[in-house]
Amino acid sequence: MKQRDEYIVDEKVHNPRAVNLVCDATFYGKRKDKLGTLVFKDVESKEILIWKHIQSEVVQDYRYLKEELIRLGYTIISVTLDGKRGLYKAFKDIPIQMCYFHQKKIVQRYITMKPKLEAGKELKKIVSRLTMTNQKSFTQKLDEWYEEYQVFLDEKTISNTTGKLHYTHPRVRAAYRSLKTNLPHLFTYKNYKNIAISNTTNALEGGVFSHMKNMISLHRGLSKSLKINLVDYYLVNYQKK
Repeated sequence: MKQRDEYIVDEKVHNPRAVNLVCDATFYGKRKDKLGTLVFKDVESKEILIWKHIQSEVVQDYRYLKEELIRLGYTIISVTLDGKRGLYKAFKDIPIQMCYFHQKKIVQRYITMKPKLEAGKELKKIVSRLTMTNQKSFTQKLDEWYEEYQVFLDEKTISNTTGKLHYTHPRVRAAYRSLKTNLPHLFTYKNYKNIAISNTTNALEGGVFSHMKNMISLHRGLSKSLKINLVDYYLVNYQKK
C-alpha cells in the first residue's frame, strides 16, 4: 500500500507557446500551518503551467510566476484575475479580464444580497446584467446611476465618537468605487473576441482547487512538507487524469 510520503513528483515538462492564463490562489489548513498555492492555468489546453506555494497572497508572487513563464519561453496573450489590489500593474501591457464572479461578490459584500437602500437596489440591478451587456452600455448605466445618487453618496454625518465628519453611506460608495476601478477590465473578453479569454477564474476554483482541497482533506494529519508534496503531485499530474 502506498504510504503518504511516497508520492514521487515528476519534474514539470514545459511546452512554451502563446497562452491565455487564468490565475488565482487558494488556501488550506489551519492558521498554525496555513498553506496556499498560487496557480497559473492555460485556458485552452487546461494545463497547469506553473505554481508557487505561498503563505499569503501578494502581488510579488504573481509577478514572479509571470516572469518565470516568460523566461521559459511562453508568450502571455491575456490573463484573467480576481482583481486583487496591485495585480493590474503586475500584468501591465497584457489584456486583463477581471473575474466577473468576483466582481459580483465584491459588490454583494458591500450592499448585501438584499440591499435596503434604493441606491443599493438599483446598483444591484445594474450589476446583475454584467454578462448580458457590453462596456459602453454598462458604463452608461453606471454613470446614470451615479448622477442620480451623487448627492446621496456625498452625504456626511458627524461621528458620535470622534466628532468628525464621515460619509453616511460608505458601503454603497465602496461598491460603486470597486466597479469604477475594475470597469476597464470587466469586458476584455468581449473587446477581444478573437482571443479565448475566460471571463471568470472558475476554471481554477471549481476545476482545480475544489478537488485539491478534497484530496488534502482525505489525507488529514499530513505535515506541511507532505501537503506540499501532495499538491505538487496533483498539479504535475492534473492533465494525466
